Amino acid sequence: MKKTLTICILAGILIACDNPVSKKIKETKEGVTNTTKAYKEINKMGDDIKELQQVEPLTNDEMKAWLPDEINGMKRTGYKAGQTAYIQIASIEATYSNEDKSKTFKATVMDGAGEMGASATAGIRMMLSMDMEEEDEYKTKRTVKKGNIKAIEEYKKNNNSTNIQLMHGKRFYIQANGTNMDVDETWDAIDELDLDDLG
Repeated sequence: MKKTLTICILAGILIACDNPVSKKIKETKEGVTNTTKAYKEINKMGDDIKELQQVEPLTNDEMKAWLPDEINGMKRTGYKAGQTAYIQIASIEATYSNEDKSKTFKATVMDGAGEMGASATAGIRMMLSMDMEEEDEYKTKRTVKKGNIKAIEEYKKNNNSTNIQLMHGKRFYIQANGTNMDVDETWDAIDELDLDDLG
């Protein structure tokens, strides 16, 4: 009886304490969960990819017309359209900053329509289907859910900069970078993009 009790206590300590064995068990469990989620996402994506392959991607002019001139008091300082046209993917990148240039917001939008766009965004959707979280003294990185949007947030503590990646609907991939902007400020800027107007 004593021996059994001792084994149970030791097992409890191993699981409860922050040790390599319990960490490995947790990582393996998370890995299995993420693999299952990725598999489910692959099954869901089949019809979406076929559908998106038949859709005409947005033109550079359509993407330029969609870009806001100003976001949360930051004016647009430049844009680049069609940088991924050579691989037949429609995209646009825009940069915004405040008057004294102390804050900068950059948004990159990739259209998942057309054969190449549908394939490219499929990989991103799989990545976003997984749950992850990490933190050290320099940065935090995690998957989050905002309403029905799944995203990856990365915040660098030393220079107060944020990177957020997300899919809008099943079609548009957005990467947003906020320099001297925390996570909430970066999300506020994303909200100002009016993603519903993209198409």
